[in-house]
Amino acid sequence: MGRRNDARHDAVHIPAEPPAEVTYDRRWAGDLRSSIRCAAALLTFLLLIDWGAGTFTPLRGALWAGLGALLFLVLYPPRVSVGEGWLASHGPLQKRRVRTDLLVSVRCLDGVSQRLLLRDMFGARVEINPQVLVNNPELWHRLDEDAQKSAASGSLTCGATALRKVSERIDRETALTVFKVSGLD
Repeated sequence: MGRRNDARHDAVHIPAEPPAEVTYDRRWAGDLRSSIRCAAALLTFLLLIDWGAGTFTPLRGALWAGLGALLFLVLYPPRVSVGEGWLASHGPLQKRRVRTDLLVSVRCLDGVSQRLLLRDMFGARVEINPQVLVNNPELWHRLDEDAQKSAASGSLTCGATALRKVSERIDRETALTVFKVSGLD
């Protein structure tokens, strides 16, 4: 019995590897609260109108709740996190992860909302809003370092222009913030 306790005691004092540093989107919680408020406001509005018109039934209430839930799913902000060599986007139904130190391509997708599409050599892909990188310099710094490693190793064949555009946008936003804070705007 004494040996068993000694073995446990020795195991406790073995230093563990330090956990890898992970950085998360700082504004995600606020964006999540906004999507909840919008969905709740729609649901409340629909229920009040239905109740005021005297047409409320449990079936209609369930329909309005379904519409509110659908709006929440549409507005749900993906949670972006990044660590050394990877970037992940967690949506309400899926999690996508890409190796940022083994990127093959980075593309800007224009449309209703601009997206940055990252693809690694294993075929994994992640789409994120570039505004997340603008709002979180730590995320951008980690991604930029890993993308430079990919470019140096030769795996990043397409994406230097997209990364440069994001970098310029972040530099511009940072300069505007500095000017506003110092009263030079």
